[in-house]
Amino acid sequence: MITHPCLHPSLSKPSLSFLSSSSPPFLQHLSFLPTSPSITKPVFVHSVKPLHVKCSSTNPTSQSHPDHAPPISTLKIAIIGFGNYGQFLAKTLVSQGHIVLAHSRSDYSHVAKKLGVSFFLNPHDLCEQHPEVILLCTSIISTEQVLKTLPLQRLKRSTLFVDVLSVKEFARNLLLDALPPDFDIICSHPMFGPQSAKQSCKDLFFVYEKVRIGNEFSRVQRCEQFLGIFQSEGCKMVEMSCQEHDKLAAGSQFMTHTVGRVLDMLGLESTPINTKGYETLLDLVENTCRDSFDLYYGLFLYNKSALEMVERLDLAFDALRNELFGRLHHVVRKQFFENGEKVKSVHDSSYQNGAASAFSSNALRYFLDFMFASLIFCSIQHAWHR
Repeated sequence: MITHPCLHPSLSKPSLSFLSSSSPPFLQHLSFLPTSPSITKPVFVHSVKPLHVKCSSTNPTSQSHPDHAPPISTLKIAIIGFGNYGQFLAKTLVSQGHIVLAHSRSDYSHVAKKLGVSFFLNPHDLCEQHPEVILLCTSIISTEQVLKTLPLQRLKRSTLFVDVLSVKEFARNLLLDALPPDFDIICSHPMFGPQSAKQSCKDLFFVYEKVRIGNEFSRVQRCEQFLGIFQSEGCKMVEMSCQEHDKLAAGSQFMTHTVGRVLDMLGLESTPINTKGYETLLDLVENTCRDSFDLYYGLFLYNKSALEMVERLDLAFDALRNELFGRLHHVVRKQFFENGEKVKSVHDSSYQNGAASAFSSNALRYFLDFMFASLIFCSIQHAWHR
C-alpha cells in the first residue's frame, strides 16, 4: 500500500537476492550467483543477506481497503510491441478476461484477431481508446524511439506505464525522463518467456519496482490489480529495486546467455551417449540462441554490471587454463627427467673417466630441458588449433 500524500518516485526497496531452481546446474556452482536457504512466505527485510522468495497465492487487492467497493474485474491494457513476447503476454491477459489492445510497427492484425486482441497500426488511434495500462513489450534498443512516437497527450493523465525489459535501471531512468509526472510507472521483469513458460508460469519469478504510483485509491488498486495478473498465474512475485535487479541479472541472465552463445559457437551436437549434464548444455544452447542477438546485445549494453561479468569470465578461463597447463608441465617434466636418470646410469657404467661423465651428464640435462620446452610449446600450439 502506498501512503505518500502525492505523486513521487518510490523509495528504494530493501534488496532481495534469489536463485531460480531452473538455472542450469553448472551455473548454480558459479560464484556469480548468490545462494541461500529458502523460506515460504513473501518477505521484505532490511538485510543484505540473500534469501529465497516464495510468493503467497493471496490476491493482492483483497488485502487493501476492505471498506471500499470491490475491484474492477477487468483492465483495458494496450500492448506496445506485438512481437513474440507481446503475443505471449496477450494470451494470458485475454484468458483472464482483460480488454487487450495492441500496436506494433509491423501489421499483426491477423494474429491479433485470432488471439482476441484489437490491433491498431496507428498509435494515435490506439491512444484514443484511453487504455488504463500501457504495457511496453519492445526490444531494449528500440524502446526509447518507440516512446517518442507515442502521442502521450491523447492518453489519460493517470495512465499506468509498465515495461518488461530485461534491464531495469535503463528502463526506470528512461520512463522517468520521457513520461509526464502525472503518469504512474512500474518497472517489471518477468523472468520467463514463451519457451521457459510454455506449459505454465507457476513458480517462475516476476520482479518489479513500483517506481511512481499516485496515492488515490483507484491508482493503488489498479497497480495491485495489474500485479495480481501474474500472481494469479502462480508467479513468485519479488519486489526489488531496479539497481539491485541489474546487479543480480548480470550474474544470472546475462551469464546464462553468454555461456549459451559460447557453447553454440563450439557447434555442440547430440550424441548416442549423452549425459544429463550434456543434455542440460544442449537445452541451454537452444533456449538462449532462440532469442535475438539484439536482446543479448541489449543485456550487455544497458547493464553496467555486464562488462564486469565478461571480464571475470575471461579471468576465470585464464585461471583454469593455467591450472591445466601447470599440471601438464609437472607431469611431462617428471617423465623426462626420470628417463634422463636412467640414461645417465647407463652412461656412468660405460665410462670410467670422471670428467667425461660430468660433461656428458650436463649435456644430457641441457638436451632434456630443450626437448621438454619444445614439447610443452607444441602441446600448447596443438591445443589452441584443435
